[in-house]
Amino acid sequence: MLNTIVNILKASGVYGWEVSDVKKQGWEFYFIRHALDQHRAKNVEHITVKVYQLVGDGLGFASAEIAPTATASETEALVRDLAYRASLVKNKPYTLVPPAGEAADTGEASDLAAISGDFLRAMAELPETPTEDVNSYEIFVTDVTRRLITSTGIDETERYPSSMIEVVINARRDGHEIELYRNYKSGSCDAEALRRDLEKTMQYGRDRLNTVPTPITGKYNVLFSGADACAIYRYFVSRMDAQMVYRKISPWELGKPVCEDVHGDKVTVTALRELKNSSANHRFDAEGAQIRDTVMIEDGVARHYLGARMFASYLGLEDSFLPTNIAVSGGTQSEAGLRAGQYLEVVEFSDFQVDAMTGDIFGEIRLAYWHDGETVIPVSGGSLSGSMDDFVGELYMSRDTAQHDNMRIPALTLLKDVTVTGA
Repeated sequence: MLNTIVNILKASGVYGWEVSDVKKQGWEFYFIRHALDQHRAKNVEHITVKVYQLVGDGLGFASAEIAPTATASETEALVRDLAYRASLVKNKPYTLVPPAGEAADTGEASDLAAISGDFLRAMAELPETPTEDVNSYEIFVTDVTRRLITSTGIDETERYPSSMIEVVINARRDGHEIELYRNYKSGSCDAEALRRDLEKTMQYGRDRLNTVPTPITGKYNVLFSGADACAIYRYFVSRMDAQMVYRKISPWELGKPVCEDVHGDKVTVTALRELKNSSANHRFDAEGAQIRDTVMIEDGVARHYLGARMFASYLGLEDSFLPTNIAVSGGTQSEAGLRAGQYLEVVEFSDFQVDAMTGDIFGEIRLAYWHDGETVIPVSGGSLSGSMDDFVGELYMSRDTAQHDNMRIPALTLLKDVTVTGA
């Protein structure tokens, strides 16, 4: 099928093209409490075709997914349609990604049995109590083979594992019961990290049933100790994206500090080719550009823009790529130092967002701990808000780091003077 698509594209007369072929073989397990309800194997394939057309002095493109069972005539019709759609778009011209050299080894097949076994044992060994236990969980373990072929001569294939587990934890007290949902993505299974986080989740469920409404309103220090902090650091990544810079949404300039007046820790952000147990350990990005370890921000100074080929080309960046793994270096603070004084530690949000364009943050509080310097009170309700543009200069990070799938970030992040609205 792939050869047929490539031959049709070569004969179509379009300016350029890309074919992405992703094959997924996997196992899925569905548990009610710890009893297996059903399981199944999957074997799916997704083929995406993208074509480029010259439009006067510009360049347009269009893409669509095509069924692996499509006939030659159906493929020809799709390519004609994409060529027409691409001709309706006129972007500034840019060059497509060239091949980087000889293609590397594909990689070995993922051991689905071993990865599945690690997840199953981790869940079986999870300590439960009469009031906090597992309601249900679903395990998805996949061996992914990804191939990209382009008109410029790229023909790369890679193989890697991708896993996900969804867990629902129940907590009950005096006739009241709540559910806490968790979704963990990874390459294989980090059993220790999974158990540790689920044990915390059970504690959060217990504390959630003993909260009082968030009473405080005003500006307070807010501590992030979970995966929600990833959204904070994605703000830094987005501000170094070539598209954001070209469109003048991001004012950050190479060689200059991202914030002139810094009283807290200075951030270092690195795009990584590989991060242990990440589900996004790719050699090449969606357009075929080779992924390399690249420092984007160093001690608070912008160093390298990264992003899609079109906008990178407009900025004159010939070695750019779409980053997949991100590492943020730890800060200068100890855990004890960050936990001193009065602050609000939010561990459960109904939703937490950092707007990439404006820098605005917003979160609805489901569970937090108010530390008044002497006692700790679990609270719920209310919200927090503010702007990352203001917090960049008052950002404090722990020396220790924690990994959340394809991001390694400081284990604790403290923002100063966040607007907190009580319930």
